[in-house]
Amino acid sequence: MRIFSTVLAILAGYFLSCLPAQAGTISEVSEAVCTEMKTRSVLKADSPVPCRRLRVVYFSYLGFDGKAHHDGEIVVLDAAADDVSSIFEELFRRRFPIGGARAMEHYDGDDTASMRDNNTSGFNHRALTGGGSLSVHAYGLAIDINPVQNPYIAFAGEGQAKVSPEAGSRYANRARLRPGKPERQGMAEDIVHVFAHHGFVIWGGDWDNPIDYQHFQISRKLAEQLAALPADKAREIFRLHVKQVRDCMRTASKKSSVQTASIACRQTQ
Repeated sequence: MRIFSTVLAILAGYFLSCLPAQAGTISEVSEAVCTEMKTRSVLKADSPVPCRRLRVVYFSYLGFDGKAHHDGEIVVLDAAADDVSSIFEELFRRRFPIGGARAMEHYDGDDTASMRDNNTSGFNHRALTGGGSLSVHAYGLAIDINPVQNPYIAFAGEGQAKVSPEAGSRYANRARLRPGKPERQGMAEDIVHVFAHHGFVIWGGDWDNPIDYQHFQISRKLAEQLAALPADKAREIFRLHVKQVRDCMRTASKKSSVQTASIACRQTQ
């Protein structure tokens, strides 16, 4: 009987481990997933953060089909995981639609493929689009949301613009309401203040060239600092950063709208 009970316990543990993680939870990256991330070029030997510092945030989201989905996942640095979880909880409450959210190993670390699939994503060891220094995505402290509705636009010359992904071209005009056309959803302008409230104060939609409507991040300086600190200290510093942003927004909102307050506090970054 004791052997039978032990076998049942082992089998129960195995089947539970095969179940998808519950939305609203935060998990460490398992050794198996860590290996897969390395195999698929998402995590590299010279990544600024090791696998043990990454967390998987699981969440529910409203799809563009109007249905609730409970399979959202995004990988971020441990210090910001709680706030990232809160961001997506808030988006779900606001019924802000999301096209999908899968970790970057599903795309072999290919940002172009992820954008084309309208995938919301976080950690990915890669350079800035167009080359150069590391993206803040490589620190797990940047998030791209709904790339089709919020495309990346680079200007090469007079009147020349490249839109990525190509399907995002119809969203280059950022007006939500246009005469005779249906209202457009999933645009980042609606949620900039939500990200700012949780410390992600830099929005690519504020940039001149490129304009990266899908992109939210913290400052590179802070990202480098958090990556270099022990996990508990990094979490403490990030919480202090969030508090400072919220204090700024609270003070500014006494004189203006929440959206205007968000703009004022983002300008300090």
